[in-house]
Amino acid sequence: RIGSATSLSSAIVNTRLQELVKLFKERTEKVKEKLTDPDVSSDDESPTTSPAKPAPAAPPVPPPGGEPEGDKLAGDEHYCEMLCCTFKYRPWLYHLKNYQFPSSIDPLTNLMYVLWLFFVVMAWNWNCWLIPVRWAFPYQTPSNIHWWLAVDYLCDLIYLLDILVFQPRLQFVRGGDIITDKKAMKENYLKSQRFKMDVVCLLPLDFFYFKVGINPLLRFPRCLKYMAFFEFNNRLEAILSKAYIYRVIRTTAYLLYSLHVNSCLYYWASAYEGLGSTTWVYDGEGNSYIRCYYWAVKTLITIGGLPDPKTLFEIVFQLLNYFTGVFAFSVMIGQMRDVVGAATAGQTYYRSCMDSTIKYMNFYRIPKTVQNRVKTWYEYTWHSQGMLDESELLVQLPDKMRLDIAIDVNYNIVSKVALFQGCDRQMIFDMLKRLRSVVYLPNDYVCKKGEIGREMYIIQAGHVQVLGGPDGKTVLVTLKPGSVFGEISLLAAGGGNRRTANVVAHGFANLFILDKKDLNEILVHYPESQKLLRKKAKKMLQGNNKPKDEKGGPRDPLIIPPKADTPKLFQAALAATGRMGGKGPLAQLRWRLKELKAMQA
Repeated sequence: RIGSATSLSSAIVNTRLQELVKLFKERTEKVKEKLTDPDVSSDDESPTTSPAKPAPAAPPVPPPGGEPEGDKLAGDEHYCEMLCCTFKYRPWLYHLKNYQFPSSIDPLTNLMYVLWLFFVVMAWNWNCWLIPVRWAFPYQTPSNIHWWLAVDYLCDLIYLLDILVFQPRLQFVRGGDIITDKKAMKENYLKSQRFKMDVVCLLPLDFFYFKVGINPLLRFPRCLKYMAFFEFNNRLEAILSKAYIYRVIRTTAYLLYSLHVNSCLYYWASAYEGLGSTTWVYDGEGNSYIRCYYWAVKTLITIGGLPDPKTLFEIVFQLLNYFTGVFAFSVMIGQMRDVVGAATAGQTYYRSCMDSTIKYMNFYRIPKTVQNRVKTWYEYTWHSQGMLDESELLVQLPDKMRLDIAIDVNYNIVSKVALFQGCDRQMIFDMLKRLRSVVYLPNDYVCKKGEIGREMYIIQAGHVQVLGGPDGKTVLVTLKPGSVFGEISLLAAGGGNRRTANVVAHGFANLFILDKKDLNEILVHYPESQKLLRKKAKKMLQGNNKPKDEKGGPRDPLIIPPKADTPKLFQAALAATGRMGGKGPLAQLRWRLKELKAMQA
């Protein structure tokens, strides 16, 4: 009897040990899966370890000189000794000394090239603005000629460096490939139209100074480097966040330059006729440039109030001024209209959409409360996003660029969703392109209890509250940006995709929405991820239905479940056998159970 009882207890222990081995094997498989794929996370939270105190580091062994090597390196990098003084070594000077000029330059993205174009354009503006002034007005005198020539040849040096250093290093595209070979880049520049214009710009007409004197008109070819100016405009507009401001400034500069040239021509015409010889010419009083510029403004803008020309030369000059002024001013006005229209195109579209919506609501007599909420949605969406629909902005981009933008914006949030951890990374990328951005107003219901769930929500900005309780108005939890809810509804079936609580926007909330239909279309191409998602969704549903303890929280999982109680009918039969004092099989089983209880105790 004792032997049979012992064999029975050993069988029970063996069964429990087999269950333990099975659990440990499953745990080992999960750990292996986590090591092979870092995106897979275990269902159980790993305990947080307290930070261990760092072990005391051993002192560094000094070199034969006696000074630690690390201190010596740090001293060489940051300090320098000169005679009896020790001063700090500047890091930027060190980087400047060790800087190596790049062998090839990307003209589209290299900011250093944009900065160099700025200096080239400044030299070009010096020639364009001051050559007419020095030719017409008596501002270039023998006493200051050396200053004029110094700046002139500094600008020529910038032109020369642009030809020899920068332009032969510019990358270009040939047959779809980006060419970075030095010889190919140099040949491409030598065959281009820009190289011919750059050579013409630097024609050495200055040697005629020795024969005709220092005449600024001999430097007029320097103004032909206009291609650098237009390239600088394109590069600068590509990196500015508000490029329309620069376009307005540039258009205004065009107008000012045309007035500047006209003032120089007027002074030249006055000097040709003789200063003060007639009422039409400049009389030589006051600041010559300011007075001539004032006359040019009145002529080109056709304000009127000008003295009548007397001679044939004055009449022809005035007629040409009027024709040029009407043409130039109309071109400037049209260009300014285009610049301002392009800058306010988004605002105009927003206003037209709002006006059409208000007209529609008034036609159908929508209540004022609903109209006010619609107006609030329009205003908040426009001011927070700068647009009404983000998809309209990205629809023109290719899929690869849309994916890159979606990864930068949404990947960090979606990758933290427990439901999608361990799935195919490409599946997550495809899912990012299906996310829709929706704005909810304060107290708007995101979802209601009992409705069919067909979306998953990711909070981008704002807060939402989960409501519950007997009245359905008790705040159970407040979800912050980055939180996710409704993910189980994407894969639940058989009535398990109904919402279990009301979710309300606490304030203005911007949410990303993933539709169940879009996810199913994606999972068709990823069967392994589909199996994993359904498995995880099943576990999540089982976790939500776990038995609760007395305080309402989930009970701790037991590795060895408790033994099931003896059925009541069997207990009654055993008790009757004991009372009757029988010696049959039931009596023997009853005695064995008593032995087992004694052994367990």
